[in-house]
Amino acid sequence: MYDDAEDKDEQEPDYDPEPVYLETKPTKSSSNDSSDSMPPLLDAPLANTDNSRQWYVVHCYSGYENKVRYSIEQRIETMGMRDKIFDVIVPTQEEIEVKEGKRRTVERRVFPGYILVEMKMDEDSWYVVRNTPGVTGFVGMGNDPTPLRPEEVKAIIDRMETSGPHFVPKFRVGERVRIIDGPFNDFIGTVAAMEAEKSKVRVMVNFFGRDTPVELDFLEVEKV
Repeated sequence: MYDDAEDKDEQEPDYDPEPVYLETKPTKSSSNDSSDSMPPLLDAPLANTDNSRQWYVVHCYSGYENKVRYSIEQRIETMGMRDKIFDVIVPTQEEIEVKEGKRRTVERRVFPGYILVEMKMDEDSWYVVRNTPGVTGFVGMGNDPTPLRPEEVKAIIDRMETSGPHFVPKFRVGERVRIIDGPFNDFIGTVAAMEAEKSKVRVMVNFFGRDTPVELDFLEVEKV
């Protein structure tokens, strides 16, 4: 449903988007807009929305996820909505990156531009979340904010809680890479195969006039 994306920046922007305040609470809409790429963003929930405690996906300005989360948490307190809005999370995952030969662990957003809100959906709770500065809408099908299925929530939480940071390679099979560690340090080769689950890559290196396969860790090569 949502794609991983590269971290846009490591610091939250200083600019806060202006909120859009409604003069009245939302009413039932007759819009039938749809999209092949992703569910439409909603302007209002249907009157018969299930008000049980569920997780919903909220779209916000990319790069402002943490600020939007903080703003929603503040509005929950000031508007007395703790009995209807329970939790707000920005799905993130630790990754290892190599820059200028140095390894470091960074926290990247799993779904840039989206946050998850656990809430009981009704007009009041919808109004509080939807009119938070930086929020552009709920994600759903038709006119109804669509809650995540329990297995979808579990998959996201499990991904966030995966033990230890992981390395996301920036190279593909067939691309040329430079070996930056080990006995073949500074050799140039071509990626022949990758084993993502083991963080291993097989590189074909020209050694004494013949191509030789060398198995390396993801962190031992970099894209040329």
